Amino acid sequence: MSPLGVYLRGVLMGAADIVPGVSGGTIAFITGIYDTLLASIRAVDLVFLRKVLRLDITGAWRHVNGGFLLALVLGIATSILTLARLIEWLLHAHPVLLWAFFFGLILASALVLLREVRGWTAPRLLCLLAGTGIALCIALSPVLQLEAGLAGVFLAGFLAICAMILPGISGSFILVLLGMYSTVLAAVNNLDIALLLVLMVGAVSGLLCFSRLLHCLLRRFHQPTMALLTGFLFGSLAVVWPWKRVLQWVQGSDGQLKPAQQLPVSPLEYQVYTGQDPQLWWCLGLMLIGFAAVWLVHARWGDA
Repeated sequence: MSPLGVYLRGVLMGAADIVPGVSGGTIAFITGIYDTLLASIRAVDLVFLRKVLRLDITGAWRHVNGGFLLALVLGIATSILTLARLIEWLLHAHPVLLWAFFFGLILASALVLLREVRGWTAPRLLCLLAGTGIALCIALSPVLQLEAGLAGVFLAGFLAICAMILPGISGSFILVLLGMYSTVLAAVNNLDIALLLVLMVGAVSGLLCFSRLLHCLLRRFHQPTMALLTGFLFGSLAVVWPWKRVLQWVQGSDGQLKPAQQLPVSPLEYQVYTGQDPQLWWCLGLMLIGFAAVWLVHARWGDA
């Protein structure tokens, strides 16, 4: 796998991670680097630490597949730094159209993962249903108001990164549920170094812990775990459904009211409730484009 190919996958992962409801882990899976990513993260262990302490930088670099991680991180960072403002504007100016596009992405990704589950049994079906149920509960939960102090930022980074590497559960959406999404997005746009460093420390801590658990589950219970992850993806469709009714509002740090809990509704109900055009045909077209994009990416890179 060439460094450029890994970098481009990182760009796609970074673009996905910005949007609440779209998981970078999903992109890693459908582009064929998920196992390599988990293995590289898991390699940050005592052996790696001993090599670093002995100043065996070359050995440590090889141990964690440093070239792969560097290219991937550069791609993710490029995407986040260049697309954060665009995504923020789209979420504000054209939310229904943006969610429609990502609904198509997630639906296609769920079907890609569904094909990876072999030999359906009752326990695997239960895992699929459990994953769907858990993701739906998360999707329909009201937003919390986590304190925006450094401890809260650390915890947000820890929890968000655990979700971010799971296909189907978005780290950005976890930030939304914790009431920290606008805080983090503003920190990225304003280059608030102190807040971003604390967030990064929390994320690295969560990544090192959770990647080991996930690797163990995939190694010992691969098919049930894949069914569970597929369920997460199907359940997360409720997050990116374009037409929603706000059940609860909360005042943000900027004084503006923001949705705290939303319920998916039909396009007609959306129009009646909000008085806005549901833009049905545009949404259907964007869903198809998103759906086709995932299948094209998977066909090009899925087995690479």
